[in-house]
Amino acid sequence: MTTTDSLTETAAPARTAPVRAGERIAALDVLRGFAVLGILVMNVQSYAMIEAAYLNPTANDKLEGAGLWVWLISHVFFDTKFIAIFSTLFGAGMALMSERAAARGASVAVHYRRQFWLLIIGLAHAHLIWYGDILVPYALCGFLLYSLRNLHPSRLLVAGFAMTLVPPLLFTLFGLSVPSMPTEVRDELAAGWAPPVADVEAEIAVYTGGYLEQLPVRSATAIGMETSVFLILFLWRCGGLMLVGMALFKLGVLSARSSPATYRRMAATGLTVGLAIVLAGVLYNARHEFAFEHSTFQGQTFNLTGSLGVALGFIALVMLAVQNGWLPGLQRRLAAAGRMALSNYISQSVICTLTFYGHGFGLFEQVGRLGQLAIVVAIWVLQLLWSPWWLARFRFGPLEWLWRSLTYMKFQPMAVRSPA
Repeated sequence: MTTTDSLTETAAPARTAPVRAGERIAALDVLRGFAVLGILVMNVQSYAMIEAAYLNPTANDKLEGAGLWVWLISHVFFDTKFIAIFSTLFGAGMALMSERAAARGASVAVHYRRQFWLLIIGLAHAHLIWYGDILVPYALCGFLLYSLRNLHPSRLLVAGFAMTLVPPLLFTLFGLSVPSMPTEVRDELAAGWAPPVADVEAEIAVYTGGYLEQLPVRSATAIGMETSVFLILFLWRCGGLMLVGMALFKLGVLSARSSPATYRRMAATGLTVGLAIVLAGVLYNARHEFAFEHSTFQGQTFNLTGSLGVALGFIALVMLAVQNGWLPGLQRRLAAAGRMALSNYISQSVICTLTFYGHGFGLFEQVGRLGQLAIVVAIWVLQLLWSPWWLARFRFGPLEWLWRSLTYMKFQPMAVRSPA
C-alpha cells in the first residue's frame, strides 16, 4: 500500500525515521482509506468464487436478478477503478518520500529497503493467504520506477498514461490473433475463461479443503500473477499509474491544493468519458454473451481504458469533499483507515479467506453476489470503527509498525504519547 512516510532531519550523517503525525497530508489519507475499502468490492469475488468468475461473470453464475445488478454495479464503478487509485497513491508516496529525503539530505537507500520488505510481505500474503495480492507488483514497480521520480510532471504524465495503453493494445492484438492460434492453445484459453464442470468442482474441492491442500494451488496461481500477469498487465498499468501519481502529487492535485474548478472539470470529464467507455464494454460483452472469442481479450479493453477516467473522477470527488469539509466524521474514519491501509488490506484477506475457505467456514461458492456485498459492507463498518480506535492508542497500524521497523532497522515506538 502507499504511505506518506518521510525522512526526519537530524545532524549529519542523516538518519531516517517514519513520518510524524503533523507531517501527514490529510487528503492522501482520506483517499487511501476510500481506496482500501473500495477494492474489497472486487476482491471479495476472488475470495468467494472460482478464479474464472472474476473476469467472466457467466463462469459460475447466471446473470439474473440481484446477482446481475450487483455484478453490473461492481463492474462499472469498482472493477480496476480502485486499484488504479491505489497505484496512483503509491506513486504519490514515492514522490513525497523523495522530496522529504532530498530536503533532509538522507540516503535513498531507505526507499529500496521499504520496497524489499514490501516484497517480502507481499510474497507471504500471496502464497500463504490469497493469490490475488497486489503488493508484490507494487514492490517490483517501486524498484524499477523510482529513478524517474525527478522528471517534470508533464513528462511523468505522458510516460505514465502511455504505459497504461500497453495492456489494452496487447489485449487487442491477442484478440485479433485468436482465430489463427493452434487449436490446443485456443482450447486451453477457452477452458480458462469458462472452465468445464470437472475443473470447477476440482477448484471448489481444493478451497473447501484443508489449508495444506490449498497451499500448492494458491502458490501456483500466485506465481502466475507475479510473472506473466505482471509482465503483461501490472508492470504497465500499475507502473504507469505510479508515474501519474508522482505527477499529480507534484502538481498538488492529490493534496487537495488545486482549485475547485479544476476538480469539478476533472470529475465531470473523467466520469463522463470513463463510464461511457466502460458501459460500451458491458454492451459489447453482453451482445456476445461473454463468449471466449470476444470477451477474453477485446472485451476487457473497454474497462481497462475507461477505468482510468472513472478513477480520476473519483479522485477529484474525494479532493472536493476534503476541500469543502463534507461528511467530516466519515472523512476522519477514512483517514484512519488510510493510515492503516496495509493492515486493513491484509486483514480483509484474513477475514475473507476464513469466511470462504475450508480452514475457516468453508463458504466458497456458496454465497451469491448479493451476499458477498453484504459481507463487504460488514467489513467496511468494522474497519471504519477499528481504525480510529487503534490509532487513538497506537502510532501505527500493526503491519505498518512491522514494515517501518524493518525498513528503518529499528523498533519504532508504538504507543501514542499522552498529552503533558
